[in-house]
Amino acid sequence: MKFEDLLLEIGGFGRFQILILFVLCLARINLPMHFLLHSFLAATPSHHCAIPHQEAFVNLTMEEILLISIPREPDGTFRSCEMFSQPQFHLLLNSSLQPENDSIIQNCQHGWVYDHSQFTSTISTQWDLVCEQRGLNQATATFFFIGVTIGAVVFGYLSDRFGRKSMLMLSLVFSVIFGMLSAASVSYSMLAITRTLTGMALSGLSLIVLPLGMEWVDIEHRTFSGVLTSIFWSIGNMLLALTAYLVREWHWLLVAVTGPCLLSIIYLWWVPESARWLIANGKVKQAHKHLLRCARMNGMKDFALSPEALRTITTDKKPGESYSYISLFRTPVLRKISLCSGAVWFGVAFSYYGMSMKLTGFGLNMYLSQFVFGIIEIPAKVIVYVLVNRIGRRQSQAWSLILTGLLSVLQTMSNGKSFTSLRSVVAITGKGLSEAAFTTVFLYTSELYPTVLRQNGMGYTSFVARLGGALAPLVFLLDEVWRSLPEVTYCGVAVCCGSVAFLLPETLNVRLPEGIEDVEKTQ
Repeated sequence: MKFEDLLLEIGGFGRFQILILFVLCLARINLPMHFLLHSFLAATPSHHCAIPHQEAFVNLTMEEILLISIPREPDGTFRSCEMFSQPQFHLLLNSSLQPENDSIIQNCQHGWVYDHSQFTSTISTQWDLVCEQRGLNQATATFFFIGVTIGAVVFGYLSDRFGRKSMLMLSLVFSVIFGMLSAASVSYSMLAITRTLTGMALSGLSLIVLPLGMEWVDIEHRTFSGVLTSIFWSIGNMLLALTAYLVREWHWLLVAVTGPCLLSIIYLWWVPESARWLIANGKVKQAHKHLLRCARMNGMKDFALSPEALRTITTDKKPGESYSYISLFRTPVLRKISLCSGAVWFGVAFSYYGMSMKLTGFGLNMYLSQFVFGIIEIPAKVIVYVLVNRIGRRQSQAWSLILTGLLSVLQTMSNGKSFTSLRSVVAITGKGLSEAAFTTVFLYTSELYPTVLRQNGMGYTSFVARLGGALAPLVFLLDEVWRSLPEVTYCGVAVCCGSVAFLLPETLNVRLPEGIEDVEKTQ
C-alpha cells in the first residue's frame, strides 16, 4: 500500500490540508523580508567627500563650495570618492574647466557626506561602506547567504533525522534571536556575524515549509500546493517594499522584518508532523494520531486503519537505517538527479538574486521597483501552475531559466535614458521568469527525491543554491572591469544551468517516491 492510497481514504485535499498550507504559507512570508533585505539595509545614497573648514567659505553657496572642492564626472555630477587637495577657486569663473593635473585630485580624506532624503541611515552610512569599502557593503549579502548555505546542510540532515516540525520551530526561534541581535549590532563585524547566523537559522524555514505541506496532499493538488506556497513569497516581497518605505532607519528595519517570525512560532504549533516521515521512521502511533485527526477534519469518519496496518505502508527504509548526504550519490539515478538538480538550483538562485538586488536604473524609485517586482511574480506563478501541468516540470524549468538569462543580457542593449521604458519592461519580464524558475525548482526537486531522502535532497540543492545567492551580489563589482559584465555573467550561468534541466526525469502525475528503489526503477 502506498501513502497516496492512504491519503485518498482520509481526504487528499480537504479542510485539514488547506489549513496546514495556509499556516505554512503565512510563515513563508518571513523569508523574502530577510532574503531580499540587502537592497534596503545596505543601500548607498548619493554622497561626496566631506569638505574640511567649510566655515572659511562663508561667502560661497554650498553648490560653489562643492564646485571648488570636488571634481566632476563627464555628465556633470560630483564624484563620490575623490576631492581636490586644494580649493580650485578658478572654477568659480568657468565651471566647465577640467583640472589639467590629476595630482591635485585625491581620495576622500575626511569621511563622506550623505544625502539623507531617502534613508535616515543604512549600514553604508553607518560605517562608510563606500568607495574603497564598497566590497564590504556587497559582502553583507554574501555573509547572509553563506549562513543560508550552511543552514541548508544542517537543517536538511536534521529534518530527515529528527522530523520536519521540530526543526521548523527551532529555525524560527533562532531566527528571532539572531535577527534581533543583528538589529542591535554596534560594529560591522558584529552585523556580519549575526546576519550570517540569521541566514543559517532562516534556511530551516526555507527548506522545510514546502516539503512539509506537500507531504500531506495528494498527487492531484501537489502542483497547486507548491505554487500557492510560492505566491506567499511574492506577498512577502511586496510587504518588504512597504516596510522599507515606512522604516528608513536600518536598526528598526531589522526589528520590523524579524518580528513576524515570533508570530510564526505561535501559530505553527498547530501544524502536525509529516505522517509520511513518521511512518518512514517507524513512528506509526504518532502518524496514526495525525491521520485520524486529518480524517475527522475532512469528514472521513469511516477511516479506521489501525496503527499496525500503517506498518504495511511501503518504504524501502529498513528499521534503524539512517541516510545522509552521501546517500544522494550512491546509486546511479539518484547521482544523476543530484548533480543535475544542483546545477539547476545554482543557476536559478544566481540569476534570481542578481536581478532582485538591482532595483535602480528602471525609471522607478527602489521601493516601487521592489513592489512591482513582487507583483509581477504572481502572474508568473499562475503561468507556472498551467505550464507545469501542461508541458511538464522539466520543460518549464529549463526554458524559464534560459529565457531569464537571455533577458538579463538584453538589458545591456537597452542602456541610456532613451531606453528607460524598454529597460524596465525587460527587467520586469526577466524578474517574472526568474521567479517562475524558482517556483518550478522547489516543486520539481521535492518530487524528484524519495521521502527517506527528501530533506537531505532539498538540503543539498539548497546548499548549492545559496552558493549562487552568495556569489550573486559580488558579481555587481565586475562593472569596474566592464559595465555590462555582470549581466553577461548572469546570462551565461542561467543559460548553461537551464540546459542541464533537460537531463532530469519528468515527474508530472508521478507518485512521490517513498524509497530509493522507487527512484532507481523509474529509469
